Amino acid sequence: MNTFVILKILAALMLPPASLAAGVVLSLLLRLVGWRRLAGATLGVALFQILVLSFPPVTRLLNLHLEAKARELVAGNQPCCYDAIVVLGGSIAPAAPPYTTEPELSDASDRIWHAARMFKAGAAPRIIVSGGSFVEQQGGPATTEAEAMRRFLIDLGIPSDAIVSEGKSLNTIENMRNVRELVKGGRVAIVTSAFHVPRAARLAKRAGLNFAIFGVNWTIPNDAIPWWDAWLPSVGALGESNLAIKELVALSLDRRGDSLAP
Repeated sequence: MNTFVILKILAALMLPPASLAAGVVLSLLLRLVGWRRLAGATLGVALFQILVLSFPPVTRLLNLHLEAKARELVAGNQPCCYDAIVVLGGSIAPAAPPYTTEPELSDASDRIWHAARMFKAGAAPRIIVSGGSFVEQQGGPATTEAEAMRRFLIDLGIPSDAIVSEGKSLNTIENMRNVRELVKGGRVAIVTSAFHVPRAARLAKRAGLNFAIFGVNWTIPNDAIPWWDAWLPSVGALGESNLAIKELVALSLDRRGDSLAP
């Protein structure tokens, strides 16, 4: 089992809903050995965690903390001119024939739309789409995320010869390393989600890229959404909280990006 898989499993177990399942199992085991109070506390913590993280105001606080730094990083960016626009992975699920024949867009698919708009505005002569597939690397049926993004960009009217696919990356560190090899010192415009901007910018800087970074998917103000979406616990809020916590932990503790130094 490689490091990529281990980190994915650990991250999942730390956060709901997997952490709730782990808490239930651990609570049952503790009850079996007679530690009833500790069993109850363990289950209570797991339930409290999933309730808090599914509460939209908590999600908003986590996202706004990341986006405050993101706004500083994107401020003053010039719309032109770059050698390439780089779209980081995480915005589209590749097709996995014969089970699925069409890619599936995620909430982060604004990255691809924004890159297409920048290209049509003359920001750069090419778009680099960066993202692999663990299933494809293991000999499975899935195509890479880069190829899925390429297909979507062509559907949006981008010429195929203006799109460069980088389909080996499985995380942001690998995105930066592989993009560096493609641009050879050229200036790039990196497009990613707002919550991901701080970490992506840090890794791009460590990789020695000459870049400007552009954020999409900014948090929508409460007055622009129905009140129940702004206050009632939801699965969507839970998912966003999980993403924000992973970013905050990676910003604080993950030092794997140090290996990017040229």
